[in-house]
Amino acid sequence: MNEIKRILNACKYSASGFAAAFRSEAAFRWDVLIFVVGTCVAFMLPIARIEAMLLVFSLVLILLMELANTAIETIIDRISKEAHPLSRKAKDIGSLLVFISFANAILVWVLILGKILEFWRSV
Repeated sequence: MNEIKRILNACKYSASGFAAAFRSEAAFRWDVLIFVVGTCVAFMLPIARIEAMLLVFSLVLILLMELANTAIETIIDRISKEAHPLSRKAKDIGSLLVFISFANAILVWVLILGKILEFWRSV
């Protein structure tokens, strides 16, 4: 029974984390919107399920990196609001996480959508 309680508590903490990020981070709200719309689009496209999952996973990666970036920024701000080169470095690296995940998603979507366009041109 303790395992079930531990799992339920973990779910509660995760929901609290999602709510906190959603309330406080405009970028995360946009990322969630992109994820929801993109996921719907991915499963409506005439592609294999594995390709749809690649499209969705590329969007999940954006959410994960945005949350990691938010966690890094929150920790840095908790330590000190004072400007410091190491704080700047940590925040810049967190921002890079998000940038790379977006670049990855764009690449995956372009490659898979390009495949669809090639198919329709050949028909």
